[in-house]
Amino acid sequence: MKPFGVFDFQVGDGGLTVIAGPCLAESADLCAEVCEQMQNLCAEFGFNYIFKASFDKANRTSAGTVRGEGIEAGLEILRRMKFQFQVPVTTDIHLPEQAGMAAEVADILQIPAFLCRQSDLLEAAAGTKRPVNVKKGQFLAPHDAKNIVDKLASFNAVGTMLTERGTSFGYNTLIVDMPGLEVMRSFGVPVCFDATHSAQRPGGAGTSSGGVRESIPAMVRAAVAVGVDALFLEVHPNPEKALSDAATQWPLARARELMEQVKVLSEARASIQR
Repeated sequence: MKPFGVFDFQVGDGGLTVIAGPCLAESADLCAEVCEQMQNLCAEFGFNYIFKASFDKANRTSAGTVRGEGIEAGLEILRRMKFQFQVPVTTDIHLPEQAGMAAEVADILQIPAFLCRQSDLLEAAAGTKRPVNVKKGQFLAPHDAKNIVDKLASFNAVGTMLTERGTSFGYNTLIVDMPGLEVMRSFGVPVCFDATHSAQRPGGAGTSSGGVRESIPAMVRAAVAVGVDALFLEVHPNPEKALSDAATQWPLARARELMEQVKVLSEARASIQR
């Protein structure tokens, strides 16, 4: 395993990292509310914490849906979270020219699933000397992700993580191959499980993606039991009114109950490994 450093901790060294925040950086107040509560919960339960929010939702189902306020405004919100709460932050990029600007703020650069094979984007992200978290495309098998790892190694990435976010299964449906998490970890890089996007039904709501929010805890429990290095959760105080991914963001008021389950299972997993 090749862990990488973020702030004062290592991702992939045996501890669990929680990457959580609202899908979109809707406002500084919203982000601060989520960041503060998730940071406190992670500190209480002994998890590393990274704040996440997107400055642009470039892969929306419909051209008429909200994308965000743009890279400058979005990165300013991330910068405020980073210094106000002294936490590392991450965000996704969609174009090679966004990499350098995002890396001035973000501690990890995230590559969206639909763009996971874009060589120019991967090379630009690696060139910033920030760790790169690549979401495995819904169209890829777990063993195909080794090509992503090898590609980033050829670009001299300082750190690589793979994220599972579900695999396309027929129309508007995703399934999660839990043994595939172990396949991806066998490539020697940390693996993250994106529980909220794995609950999506892509395009299933006509002009937006639907989802099954109540399936999230079961998938989280399964992934932690299998063994992952990080969990990715989109969390919102009022998911039904969220500007993106309203069907699958986890309610902030229920974050504790989910973290309690993660704590129990992570401890059980650790006792098995000893």
